[in-house]
Amino acid sequence: MRLMQLIVIVGFMLVSTAWTSDRAKSPSAVPAAVISPAAAQQQLVNRQAEVKRLKQDLNRQESDSERASERLQQQDQAIAELQKQLHELQTEPTSDSR
Repeated sequence: MRLMQLIVIVGFMLVSTAWTSDRAKSPSAVPAAVISPAAAQQQLVNRQAEVKRLKQDLNRQESDSERASERLQQQDQAIAELQKQLHELQTEPTSDSR
């Protein structure tokens, strides 16, 4: 009984492997769309415009990021200065100690 199950499983694996490899080798049932040169030119123009827009967006984002980074650095410097002043005030001997 176990031998029969093993044979069935191995047979199933062989058939499924052969079936999937045949599907991978066969060309697509749907042929590639053939477009006119004018349509191809229009697609090219559209894609170039999209690339230009994306580059502009990227440049704007990089510029925004640089400005934000500069603001953060300024804020970090201000915080460091305030912390220094606070530390100096905390370590100053108080004249009002009783």
